[in-house]
Amino acid sequence: MTVSVLVVDDSGFFRKRLTEILTASGQIKVVGVATNGREGVELAEKLKPDVITMDYEMPVMDGISAVREIMKRHPAPVLMFSSLTYEGARVTLDALEAGAVDFLPKNFEEIARDSSQLQKILIERVLDVAGSRPGAKPSAPPPKAPPPSSRSSAPARRSVPERPAVPGRPFRPSAPESEAPARRPIRRGPAKHYSVVAIGTSTGGPVALQRVLTALPAGFPAPVVLVQHMPASFTPAFAERLNKLCQIEVRQAEDGDMLKPGLALLAPGGKQMMIENRGGQGRVRILPGDDRLNYKPCVDVTFGSLARSFPGKTLGLILTGMGSDGKEGCRLMKQSGSDIWSQDEKTSVIYGMPMAVAKAGLSDEILALDDIGTRLADGVS
Repeated sequence: MTVSVLVVDDSGFFRKRLTEILTASGQIKVVGVATNGREGVELAEKLKPDVITMDYEMPVMDGISAVREIMKRHPAPVLMFSSLTYEGARVTLDALEAGAVDFLPKNFEEIARDSSQLQKILIERVLDVAGSRPGAKPSAPPPKAPPPSSRSSAPARRSVPERPAVPGRPFRPSAPESEAPARRPIRRGPAKHYSVVAIGTSTGGPVALQRVLTALPAGFPAPVVLVQHMPASFTPAFAERLNKLCQIEVRQAEDGDMLKPGLALLAPGGKQMMIENRGGQGRVRILPGDDRLNYKPCVDVTFGSLARSFPGKTLGLILTGMGSDGKEGCRLMKQSGSDIWSQDEKTSVIYGMPMAVAKAGLSDEILALDDIGTRLADGVS
């Protein structure tokens, strides 16, 4: 099946080069090009492409506004192009919040040099995004924050604006629907103590993590470690964004950081994060990124270290994302006696990582996105 793509960018050079690369794959057809966001919105409604590539800085209408309009009118998977800067990261996170599925660095020099590796990544990403669920509908609105009198003395944080739910396009799963694990009912019972709660995710993760973490109270009793596939220049802005929205503290992890209840540490992009146990106290080790690994940071690396350091005392969660990173780490955690939860198919933007874990029989619970934060708040002591 040929994937149809609409290219939206104000640079004639980028439109031309992008069209050449995608068309050369033989699996992708560029059905239209637009020079600004307004044209992009109109062509998206007219052409109904499988994927839209979107620049963020354009005349007439910027990329973020265009994404919002597309999600209102005719939702489609949007792949954003972004600069690898702090400001570029902030803009990209806004685009993901608006409904974009994923992003890629906009590097004119690499494209001009006809980099075969960049072409491969670009084509694979477009094909993967074509099977996503833009605007995957959550199970319920995010839980309301408790009144100020019931919170701890931690500084108040802003609540998360409700993202409008939009119907998704037909989903082309990576495995037959009959093979997809059924969602398991939520098990209710007394709260359980965990030394660490670890969450791994990729495509669709920034929004999913936001929805989960904003449901946690300021006095959340367990340390949290986060692994999100993301470039090095993006993770500081992402941690800062989460910290402003959440009641718990969120920041990018640094080598030597101690795990503490109510603190979420985000693995820095381009590196690997491992957790050590020193006399019962969790400590972060940040290591250089290994080129032999596809992901930096890698969920398997962090989860594997937790299986060794806190056997039987960790809760691992796998959220939306492409591929299967996290499956082997979850297997090690499960073998050590720890618990594993995974996100369900309906609320995943891309049901890759959580499906790999669930199909391997490693998930103790398979939960809708907005049930996860509630379960954590109620079920962790």
